[in-house]
Amino acid sequence: MLLNFTLPSSLSWLKKVNVGDIVKTLNEEFLPADMILISSSEPQSMCYVATANLDGETNLKIRQASLEVAGIIKEGQLVNLDGKIECEEPDRQFNNFVGTLYLRGKSPISVGPDQMLLRGTQLKNTQWIIGVVIYTGFETKLMQNSVKSPLKRSQVEKVTNMQILILLLLLFGISAVSCVGATIWNKMYLENIWYMGISGKCITPHNHVFDILVFIILYHNLVPISLLLTLETVKFIQAQFINWDEDMHYEQNDLYAMARTSNLNEELGQVKYLFSDKTGTLTCNTMAFKKCTIAVLAGAIRDSWSKVIFCILPHSRASFCEFNDPKLLENFEDGHPSSEYIKEFLTLLCVCHTVIPERCGNDILYQASSPDEAALVKGAKKLGFVFTTRTPYSVTIEVVRHLRLYCKGADTVIYERLSKDSLFVEDTLKHLEIFATEGLRTLCIAYTDLTETEYQDWLQEYKKASAISQNRIQRLEECYEIIEKEFLLLGATAIEDRLQANVPETISTLLKANIKIWVLTGDKQETAVNIAFSCKLISSTTPRIYLNADSFEVTQQAINHNCGDLGNLLGKENDLALIIDGETLKYALRFEIQKKFLDLALSCRAVLCCR
Repeated sequence: MLLNFTLPSSLSWLKKVNVGDIVKTLNEEFLPADMILISSSEPQSMCYVATANLDGETNLKIRQASLEVAGIIKEGQLVNLDGKIECEEPDRQFNNFVGTLYLRGKSPISVGPDQMLLRGTQLKNTQWIIGVVIYTGFETKLMQNSVKSPLKRSQVEKVTNMQILILLLLLFGISAVSCVGATIWNKMYLENIWYMGISGKCITPHNHVFDILVFIILYHNLVPISLLLTLETVKFIQAQFINWDEDMHYEQNDLYAMARTSNLNEELGQVKYLFSDKTGTLTCNTMAFKKCTIAVLAGAIRDSWSKVIFCILPHSRASFCEFNDPKLLENFEDGHPSSEYIKEFLTLLCVCHTVIPERCGNDILYQASSPDEAALVKGAKKLGFVFTTRTPYSVTIEVVRHLRLYCKGADTVIYERLSKDSLFVEDTLKHLEIFATEGLRTLCIAYTDLTETEYQDWLQEYKKASAISQNRIQRLEECYEIIEKEFLLLGATAIEDRLQANVPETISTLLKANIKIWVLTGDKQETAVNIAFSCKLISSTTPRIYLNADSFEVTQQAINHNCGDLGNLLGKENDLALIIDGETLKYALRFEIQKKFLDLALSCRAVLCCR
C-alpha cells in the first residue's frame, strides 16, 4: 500500500481528512484518523496519548517520531516535504504496524507502532503534534475492531417470547379452523335460518379474512399480553434495588451502582464463568519497588541471605519506591566484593526502560506507560542513580558510559540466554522463589559486553531488517536473537502490586454462588499461586492440578492422566484448582488435545494460567 502526503490548506483540526494529508492535532483533542507521527512540541518529538477508548487502559502511552523527521515543525518545511509511505494493508491489530517512509534524497526510514497514532486516542500533556494520515474511515484500526452490537436478551425474555409465539400460532390455528367450520356451517344451514330474516336470494358471499379477524378478536384472551407489562415492571423495580444497594456505594466519590438495563438482575443470576486478568483488575496497578537480590557471590555474601536480599525499611504507601535498605549502599561504598555488581545492577535499572523524564524545577518527574518500569527507575533514583535525559538513541545518567547491552525480563526468558560463565544462577533462582511466594512480581537483570565491531555489524543488519516491508517483525526477531545471548546475570528485582479493596471477600462470595473463576497473569507460577491464596481464589485445602510440561508429548500425557483420574467426575463441577503455565498452555491448545484440556478445565472451580 503506497500513499503520497500533501499539505492541506489548514493545519488546524480537520473535519474531513484524506489519506496522505498532514494534520496538526492540539492537546486534549481526539485524533481523527490513523497517523504517522512527524513531529511534536515536546523534546525529541515525543507525545503522550490516552488509549482508553481502544484498549481500556488508563495509563498514558508514549509515541516518538523518527529522528530523521523530528525537526520538521514549521509550515515552510512541511510545504517542501516530499515523499511517500509504503505500509501494510489495514488490519485490526492495535499494536502491530509495519511501514517505510521514503523522503526524497534520504535513505528509507522504518516506522512502526511507536510512531503510529490511532484514531480514537486522545492527545495528552503535549501542546501539539503533526502527523501524516495513513488510514481513514473504515480502514482505521478503531473501525476495523468495531462490530455490530449483539441483541442482548435475557433467558426469561427468550422463554417468554417463545411461549407467546406458540400462543400466537395456536390463536391463528384455532381462528383458521373456526373460520373453515363457520364456512361449512353457513353453506349447510344459513338458508334455513328463518328467524334471521335472510332469504336464499339475498345471501351474499362471505369474506374469509373478515371471518378470521372476528375469531381472532373472540379468542385474543388466549395471549396474555399483560404478562409482558407485568414482567417489565418487576424487572424495573429489581433494578432499582441494585441502584439503592449501600454495599455497592463508593463513598470516596459518592457513587452508587447504576443498572443501565432492566434485565440486569436476571442476567447476573445466569453467570457461570468469570474470566479475569490480574494486574489492574484484582490488583491496583500501583507498583512499589520492594526487594532485590544482587550478585550472590561465594564467601561472605553467602553466609546469610539477609545480606544479599535487600529489602524495605518503614512502610510508606505514599511512595512508588519503598526500597530503602542501607546495606546495599554500604556494600557499594565500602568496596564490598559485590560493589561492582551493585553498580551495574543500578545502572541497568536507569537505562533499560522506556520511561521519559520531565524537568519540574529542580525535580525530575518520570512518565511511563509501564508502572513496573516507573517503580524501578524511581527506586534507582532514590539510591543515587538518577536517570536525567532521553534522546532517540541514548540516555543520560550520572555514571560512566559503557558499550554494553542491558536486559531485564522474566526468568524463563533471561535464563535461557545466560552465558555458561554466568555466576550465582542457582542462588538467584532460590531468591526468585522466595519473592514469588510473597506474591511479588519478579524480573531478572542481566548484561553482556559488546565490542565496537560486533555492535556495528549488528547495527547494519538491524537497519536492513527495519527497512523491509515483508516479514519485518520476523526479521527483527532474528536480529534480536543474534545479539541477545551470552548474558551475565546481575540479580533480580521484586515489585509489589497490592490487591484492590475487598477483592478476597468478592471472590469468596462469587465462589459461594457457584461461579467458576479463571485468572490469567504474566507472573511466575509461585507468585500467581500466592496471589490466588491472598484473594481467596483457592484455599490451603483445595486440591490442585499442576500442568508444567516442556513438550507436547508430556502435556498430552499429563492431561490424559488427570482426565483418567477424574473418571465419571470429568466435565462436572469439582472443588479443584487447575494451575497451568504459558509454555504448557501452548501445547494444550493444539487440536489433538484441546477438547480433553477443555473438559479438564471445566471440571475445576478455579483455573489459573501464569507465565
